[in-house]
Amino acid sequence: MEQIRSSAHEMKQVSTISFAGLLVAISVVLAFFKLALTETLQVSFAFLPVAGGGMLFGPVVGGIIGAVSDVAGFVMRPTGPFFPGFTVSAMATGALFGQLLYKKPVTVSRVLTACVLNAVLVNWMLNTLWLSLMYGNGFIVLLGARMIKNLILLPIDTALLFSLLKLLERFRFINKAKGNGSF
Repeated sequence: MEQIRSSAHEMKQVSTISFAGLLVAISVVLAFFKLALTETLQVSFAFLPVAGGGMLFGPVVGGIIGAVSDVAGFVMRPTGPFFPGFTVSAMATGALFGQLLYKKPVTVSRVLTACVLNAVLVNWMLNTLWLSLMYGNGFIVLLGARMIKNLILLPIDTALLFSLLKLLERFRFINKAKGNGSF
């Protein structure tokens, strides 16, 4: 509960809002470079800035960054019908990474745990449910291919996220040492 309060308090700082806006923009740009394998199977690294925002500012700000990124990405480049379930998924991704990584040291095991939980809860379960509802395909039918994709991407996502978070962690400590900003 303290994490949520602390994260909500982060939204009162101009530097947080500014950096969160930058992360939203980066996420939207990364979403432009997704690889669409099929109508229901895509590869994208747009979650990286959302996860970074969660680590830096907590679950509340991470969830907001995820939701805004999803809506802004759709407005900038609609690739199909808007479905609010994916906004919920993006919000859940930011909140999950924020809950697991906010104000904690970045370790491989912590990042791997966060990536596994995100893959299972958001990518496999929620997103597969949304795709099933949107396209009328059976949930179980979609789940198999999506599980394989996520298993292949898990080590790649974990390595990329760990590298990014170590960089952000270092940046945060450099700013604190210099007395600049709140993060």
